[in-house]
Amino acid sequence: METPEQNQPKSNRFYFVFIFILLAGLAWLTLAWSRQRAALNTCNNKNTALLADMADMEDALSGYTGSMKQDLKQNLNQMLRDYNKLIEKDATKADSLNAQKAQITQLLKKLDRANITARDLVRARRENETLRSIMRSYARTIDSLNTLNIDLGTRLEETNVRLSTTTTERDNYRRQAEESQQQVKKGSKLQAYGLQSEALKQRLNNTMEVTNRAKNAVQFRSSFTLSENVLTSAGRKTVYMQITAPSGEVLQGSSNFVTETESGSTPYSQRKDVDYQNQALDLTIYYELKGEAATKGTYKVRIYCEGQLIGTDSFTLK
Repeated sequence: METPEQNQPKSNRFYFVFIFILLAGLAWLTLAWSRQRAALNTCNNKNTALLADMADMEDALSGYTGSMKQDLKQNLNQMLRDYNKLIEKDATKADSLNAQKAQITQLLKKLDRANITARDLVRARRENETLRSIMRSYARTIDSLNTLNIDLGTRLEETNVRLSTTTTERDNYRRQAEESQQQVKKGSKLQAYGLQSEALKQRLNNTMEVTNRAKNAVQFRSSFTLSENVLTSAGRKTVYMQITAPSGEVLQGSSNFVTETESGSTPYSQRKDVDYQNQALDLTIYYELKGEAATKGTYKVRIYCEGQLIGTDSFTLK
């Protein structure tokens, strides 16, 4: 078993080794810092020399910056005018072209600064060349589109000429067709002839007879003949009778008695459905007063069929 006196030399050797390593590390760090400091001093010296060279270059070029700035401003202002012409040629690209104009305006503002250097002018000249290259690209595109538009315009004009000729021919055919249609329509129009309109009174035996006294009238009627017409279509037709009182009011059997005619929505007094087979057809339409007192004066009667006025008549009550 080792005694404390025997362990003492081992502990001392450990401390010596640790101190040696620590000193070696400090020496290495000191050497590295010294080398970095030397490199930093070298960089600072080179930077100082470069700044001195740049200052000398600025002084050397100071005599040329004025003319360079003036040339750049002239070129930029000319580009602004060229962009305005491009916008006049093709307004659809106005947004893109105006964005390029904004960059040119911004560059002009930089050139107006009092402390601008030769290096700034070189950069500005490079920007100027880039902007001019972009403008040339726009100019080529717009010129190509204008050439295409001219070609399309020529073709369109030729097409319009052919279309105008075709339209004229079509209009002539349409006019002839409309004239023929109007003739057929006129020819197919029915006529109500032999119109006889009158008021009726009721006798004691409940039979009806004609009267010209307003106070006795209980019913109006209109008798007529629908003309023979082979041009109109056969089948079910509705004939409308309109009676207008001396006051100008249209007598209506119901408030919803309205039909469409050539004059628009037209109120009517009574209607009758008939089976028309292109032959002359006699018919009578009645209008009941339903207890209403007839007024003295002249009553006007109009007969309509298929939206057309086909006959008129009148009668007078005392």
